[in-house]
Parts: sequence; C-alpha cells; structure tokens
Amino acid sequence: MSDNKGVAYVKPGVVEIQSIDDPKLELDYKGKTRPCHHGVILKIVSTNICGSDQHMVRGRTTAPAGIILGHEITGEVIEVGRDVEFISKGDICSVPFNIACGRCRCCKERDTGVCLNVNPDRPGAAYGYVDMGGWIGGQARYVMVPYADWNLLKFPDRDAALAKIRDLTLLSDILPTGYHGAYTAGVTTGSTVYVAGAGPVGLACAYSCQILGAAVVIVGDMIQERLDQAKSFGCETINLAKHGNLAEQIEQILGVPEVDCAVDCVGFEARGHGDDSGAEKPATVLNSVMEVTRAAGGIGIPGLYVTGDPGGVDANAQIGMLGIRIGLGWAKSHHFTTGQCPVMKYNRGLMMSILHDKAHPAKACNVEVISLEDAPKGYMDFDKGAAKKFVIDPHGMIPAASA
Repeated sequence: MSDNKGVAYVKPGVVEIQSIDDPKLELDYKGKTRPCHHGVILKIVSTNICGSDQHMVRGRTTAPAGIILGHEITGEVIEVGRDVEFISKGDICSVPFNIACGRCRCCKERDTGVCLNVNPDRPGAAYGYVDMGGWIGGQARYVMVPYADWNLLKFPDRDAALAKIRDLTLLSDILPTGYHGAYTAGVTTGSTVYVAGAGPVGLACAYSCQILGAAVVIVGDMIQERLDQAKSFGCETINLAKHGNLAEQIEQILGVPEVDCAVDCVGFEARGHGDDSGAEKPATVLNSVMEVTRAAGGIGIPGLYVTGDPGGVDANAQIGMLGIRIGLGWAKSHHFTTGQCPVMKYNRGLMMSILHDKAHPAKACNVEVISLEDAPKGYMDFDKGAAKKFVIDPHGMIPAASA
C-alpha cells in the first residue's frame, strides 16, 4: 500500500482528493485502539458516488470537514485478519454499506441496518457517513472492513465478477436499496407503482419494480434527462416541474388517480410540484405518495431523512420534524417502511440474478466509470442532475465496456 488516497469533504460544495493513512486491522472505539482480528483490508475495485453523499457535500448534514466519503464499496482482499475463516486473499467481494457485527439482537433478526454494536452513538453504522460511527469511507484506494466473514459477499468467480463489475458494484447499496423500497411497498406481479425521484436510487427502484413483476411503473422527477433515462427501460414518466397535480397525471396514464404502491426515493431535500417546484418543501413527497396510493396500499421510504439539517427551511425541518399529513395515511390504512436498507437481505439474490443474466441494472442506472482523480468533477456533475451513476475505479481494474 503506502499510496492511499481518498475523497474528502472539505466544505459545502467542495471535495478533494487527499493522501490518507493506509488502513490497518485496528478498531478505534471510544478513543481506544485495539486489534481487529476479524477484519480484512480491501484494494478497492469500484466505489460509487451516492445521492446520500451529496447531502453531506451540499452542507445539508452535520458532517465534519475532512471526512473521507464513500459507503458503496467493492474490493479485492489483500490482507486477512487472524480470526477470519471464510474469506481469503484474492477474493473479490461486495461490501454492504451497513456495518454490522452479526452478533447483536438486530443482526440476528436480519435488521443489519441498525446493528447495536458498531456505533457508540446510535443504532446503525456506515462507511464514510455522518453520525454513522466514524468509519473511514471507501472512496479511496484501500479500506478496512470489520467482521469480514459476516459482512462480505464473496463473488464465486473472479473473472465473471470483473466482467460484470458495472452491475455488481451496485450491490453494495443502490440496487438493494431500490429493491427494498419496492419490496417493502408490496410491489408484486401486476402492481401499478409510483416511484418519486429518478436519481440513481429511483432508477434502481423502478428497475427493481420490473424485476418484481410490476405491470406499470411511473417515475416522477423534475429533470427531463433523468426521466428520459427512466423511459429508456420502459417506465412511464411525469415531469413534476411542469405538472403540479400528481393524481391527475397518474389518471392520464392508468385511467384512475391512484397506484397500488409508491416509493419515496427523494428524501428530505424534496421540492414542491408545478409552480412550487423552485421551493424546497421537505414533506412534499411523503404527502403526495399518501395521496396517490390506494387504500390499504404500501409506501416504501428509502429516501433519506435526517435528524440534523443545518440548511433546513425552518427550525422544525432542521431537526427532521416535517409537516406530514399522517392522518391521511392512517385513514387509508397505509403501511410504511422507513430506514436504511438491510442490504444482506437482498444482495445475494440480486447477485445471482446479475451473474445469470437475469438483471442488468448498470444499463438502467446509466453507470459511468471515472477515475479517483475525476471524483470531484463527478460530484459536480451529479449535483447538476446528471442522469448517471458515477462509479469510481481507483486502480484501473474495471474492463472497458463492451459495445
């Protein structure tokens, strides 16, 4: 190693590539360092820029300056801790963005997004993310992964994995998260679904709805380029900057002003619809999906909502207290699923679908591979609404895309 570099958050709107320490098989917990015999060191094969990273980079969280970003990681094992039994040097593995111990009550009940032992301040941890335990992020050349036997998803064949790495890199977060939103909303054979947001998670969710058998998937966004990407794999689309009444637009597509299920892939930086599209209204999506989801329907909420937002539109929004019309959802007997996606529930099944050519999410999400040095530009382009999923290739290991 000795040449480690990472993408650091400097201040709102600014990230830069910095030289950082090589990772060690050590844990720093409440200021005390001890060996991490259950961990491994990874040489990063691919690491992705996520919309959740953008919330930090915009200054919309309490993330400290200097944090090394990146929670979507795929890597090659180059060093193995003494107590690791089932992962070996040379293995290429996907890393769930949830850091989990595999030992606590939540992990044993498959709620790995809220592990009780990896964050001293609250349930749940992630690499390179605010309030998620202080773990060093993976938008770097190397990273340490704890509890490796539990956390890592090993790809069964190295060559096959590298050949499909543009798809497999999405297993660390975006694809399971989109699938989780659709699955928990109740999407199944013949469903009609509304997906709010056509960023990478929204596109992954819309594609997941198709995997689950939805009859019609409608995607709403305010950026036409992103809607065009959703349309490219068979989705219906609504430009919410042009249309303020979502139910009317859905009725034009389905003949009725409602859907069976809805998924919020936007989160707390939501804007109003139609004439209000220039104004931030953080409860807009939550309220609109309750309006258009049928009675007894389901709503998945993988979109991020935070407990601390320095840029919130008012004092309530700054602590995550939003004007949600919960009475409507209650009256319609909606069920809601919120929180981090527990990636391990889904990643192996999705991996098998990719390896056996049943799923091609990279095309749906419009993956573009960039170098680590180009990451700052990737952040800028993503912030402008590029209809792409930027995948960072720190070591030049990703093969050229086939024609």
